Amino acid sequence: MPLVLSVIFVIGFLFLFSYFIPVRLWIAAIASGVRISLFSLLGMRLRNVDPFVIVPSIIMVHKAGLIVNPDALEAHYLAGGDVIRVVKALISADKANLDLKFEKACAIDLAGRDVLEAVKTSVNPKVIDAPKTGLLSAVAKDGIEVKVKARVTVRANIERLVGGAIEDTIIARVGEGIVTTIGSADTYKAVLENPDKISKNVLERGLDAGTAFEILSIDIADVDIGRNVGAQLQTDQADADLKVAQARAETRRAMAVAQEQEMKARTQEMRARVVEAESEVPKAIAQAFREGKLGVMDYYNMKNIQADTNMREQIGGMDKGKEKENKSE
Repeated sequence: MPLVLSVIFVIGFLFLFSYFIPVRLWIAAIASGVRISLFSLLGMRLRNVDPFVIVPSIIMVHKAGLIVNPDALEAHYLAGGDVIRVVKALISADKANLDLKFEKACAIDLAGRDVLEAVKTSVNPKVIDAPKTGLLSAVAKDGIEVKVKARVTVRANIERLVGGAIEDTIIARVGEGIVTTIGSADTYKAVLENPDKISKNVLERGLDAGTAFEILSIDIADVDIGRNVGAQLQTDQADADLKVAQARAETRRAMAVAQEQEMKARTQEMRARVVEAESEVPKAIAQAFREGKLGVMDYYNMKNIQADTNMREQIGGMDKGKEKENKSE
């Protein structure tokens, strides 16, 4: 039983020793010419620093001939930075004769930027499509739509990586410059004849100001002709004017119908009043007879006058009808 406990104790001790003091990693560092003590490795474990990240980084820095304080590497690791990526960026920048300090690289990494990719872009510029997909549409003064796709060659500006705008800002600014240039062209033919004017006008605007990139060139990759937007707008305006005119005419027609209905209603009302008044005449005549204000001869004279008036109206109507027939002949 004591032998079993001794074996378990020895195995546990070896496990803890190999965990807190990675001997294989220490041997690799010594073989690479890096002086590091076992107590330093133990201290990394106690400080919750992964020695399998720090020690390889120290070896890379040493082999590249750079000088970086191991404590600074540990501090960057504890701050949540990518130590391996920062070290690789420093080595790449040194080989490319770029002035990149360790503190600057750490700041770029902690800002969320890919410092290694930035160094690669500084050495080998990359091309950005503007827009990323499809074509950018703009309209010249003659109303013809022009579709353009540009390729922007940029190089990372390490000094402006912290706080500088990203690729989307470059794409937006280039698109704005292209739309402005095409919109100021008199005809679409001028754009087709000299597409390089777009590049020149856009470059003169200094679009890379405040960004993390430096624009090297802007090249027009594709130019297409789209719709006749001016003619379409005129057609739409004509349709709108026609609808407005039709609406106004319908309003006037409705008002005329309403007035006609009102006149008919007034005429019917007047006729009703006339009929009502005529119905009162016999009553008035009878009342006059009873009161002695109207005699029999007066009544017959009034009837004769009415008959004479009706006859004259009929004769006048017949004469007018004959005049119309003679005119038609």
